Order: sequence, then C-alpha cells, then structure tokens
Amino acid sequence: MAKVRIENIQKTFGKTTAVKSVSLDIPDGKFVVLVGPSGCGKTTLLRLLAGLEESTGGSLFIGDKDVTRVHPRERDIAMVFQSYALYPHMNVRRNMSFALELMKKPREEIDKRIANASGILGLEGLLDRHPRQLSGGQRQRVALGRAIVREPEVFLFDEPLSNLDAKLRTSMRSELIKLHKRLGTTIVYVTHDQVEAMTMGQLVVVMKDGSVQQVGEPLEIYRNPKNVFVAEFIGSPSMNFVPARIDLSGTKEVAEADIGTIPLTGAIMAQARSRGASEVLLGMRPEHILPLPPDGAGNGLRFDGTVEVVEPLGAETILELSCAGSLLRSRLPGDKGPSVGDRVSLHVDHGNILVFEKETGARLGL
Repeated sequence: MAKVRIENIQKTFGKTTAVKSVSLDIPDGKFVVLVGPSGCGKTTLLRLLAGLEESTGGSLFIGDKDVTRVHPRERDIAMVFQSYALYPHMNVRRNMSFALELMKKPREEIDKRIANASGILGLEGLLDRHPRQLSGGQRQRVALGRAIVREPEVFLFDEPLSNLDAKLRTSMRSELIKLHKRLGTTIVYVTHDQVEAMTMGQLVVVMKDGSVQQVGEPLEIYRNPKNVFVAEFIGSPSMNFVPARIDLSGTKEVAEADIGTIPLTGAIMAQARSRGASEVLLGMRPEHILPLPPDGAGNGLRFDGTVEVVEPLGAETILELSCAGSLLRSRLPGDKGPSVGDRVSLHVDHGNILVFEKETGARLGL
C-alpha cells in the first residue's frame, strides 16, 4: 500500500491543455474516485499516474518515490481498463499468471497468488475456461484478478464498469467495495458516472476542463458544493437553480426571485458585497422542494407551480414543475402524488437553499 501525491501536474497535447496544474494528496489505503464529464482530464490524469502519458510539468509520487519519469513497469501499479483486454487464446489461469511469468516469479508463488485472487473473486471454477466462455461480469473479474495477483501498491481503474449492463454494474460496484475492504490497497478510480462516485468513493475528486473543482467525502460534496458545476453534476436529478437579485446598496439582506424572497446570512451578504454580486442563483435539491401540507404549516420559501411531467419510479416520484417562469424538479417519496396539469403549493426550508454568484458560479457564504 502507498499514498499518492500529485504536485502541480500538467499535460498538454499541442495547443490543448488536458490537465492544468493539478495538485492532489491521496491517502494510503483510500478508495478515491476521479469524476467528471467527458474531456475533463480525469483519464489523462490516471494515465499520467500509470506512466502511459508523460507529463508536461509537475511531479508524481507513489509512497516516497518520485515516479514522474519512471517506466510504468517500475511504478508498482496495476491498471484495469474499460476494455477487459484479456488474451483470447489463454485460459483464465494463464491470463492471470502471464504478467507474473514475465516477472519470473517462482511457480509456487504464482500458484499461491492465483489461488488467493480467484478465491477473493469467486473464479475458482472458471480457471480452465477461455474468455469466450465467460459472461461480461466474469471477464471483468478476471481483469481484476490479473491486477490483484501483481499485489501492487496502487490500483488504477479506468471506467471498468462502463461496458456492463445496469444490473451487473450495480453488482460489480458492490464487489469492488468489498474487494477494497479486503485488500486495503490504495485505489484511484475514474468514472463519468456520479452514482458510482457517490456509492464507491471514500474520497471524491470532481474535475472540469482539466482542473479539480472540489475534493471531499461524497456526502460533503453533495451537501456543500463549492460551485454551480459541482452542485449540478453531483446528484440525480441535479440541483435546481432559480435566478435572483440582491440589493447591495440597501439595508434588506434578502435575495429576491420571481418565486419569492429569502433572507440571507451576514456571511453571504458580506461576500456578495465584496464581489459586487447582485445577480445570484438559488440552488435547491429536488428532495427539498415539497408540497405544502394541507394545514399550510410549511416553513421557508413558499411558491406555487404547475405539474408538467410526472415520472413514477416506484419508491419515489419525480415531478417537473413550472414555477413563475422557472422549470423545477421535485423528488417525492412513494408512488402517489399530483397529476399532470395540477396546480400545487410548494415550500423549501431556507436552510436548504444555497446561494451562488451567477457570473462565476462560486458558492457564497462558505
């Protein structure tokens, strides 16, 4: 096991900068997920760690060793790709042993490592089969086994579940979490799927345009996003945003939107004034936009909306509502709720409304 330290790492391809001075500390034994949209630089950063790309600037450390210019085979890492990349003419046992044979490991040690990895992954009965005789999930486990037998200091995963169907992805997510718990090895995992990031990562790194936007535990990022991009990217359905205005020259410490007015804390007002941020966005998670109780006892911001779309999902129902010119989504528990065309009264607790500067997207009040 080893910690990973990234210091001001950069990567350019011609005139395009794929990774922009990223610095990151990955603690020993942590499951860290790099997440972001296509083209954000997450896979390039992983390939830099693996040594498959040469950095334009900065340094990379695995443990206390500077590996910035070290050959991939000398970095003590194992990588699992989106493609299983198994040797079709070799059976499972040989696929798992081949790298160890190239490393000239003793046969006894190779057999011991294969027995251990196949036991962890439930591959004992498949060792004599060829890849063509395996399901997608079994092939992915073989790819994992091939990495495990190397006993590396760091595992690198590049969207390994993308080619699996939804049910199998869910199952493999659980398998990877259990695997990390058993091995305790540092894992750096790349995905564009925020559900994978939230459910698997002990630490989540959100990236955009080659830069790190926020680093933190999954629920901390969900509850306290630092900017509009993170707030919108993490969470499904994504956060709702409503434009609002702040009178910076007046004495009223409120944000006024078409759906209503909310009070602002002193910290938010101080930042808004220092930035000259009179135009802001009010951010609200779908689960915080709730129908007003029949007795009208709801607290916070109150407004009315018309139901445009109903998405029944069984355990919950997603509503799309037209509210004073804004289209908002609400998440309700259960399978009963209003119908399309209904007019409903809604409320959001003031404590669940986040305020962002409209121009830069930065969160106010942090």
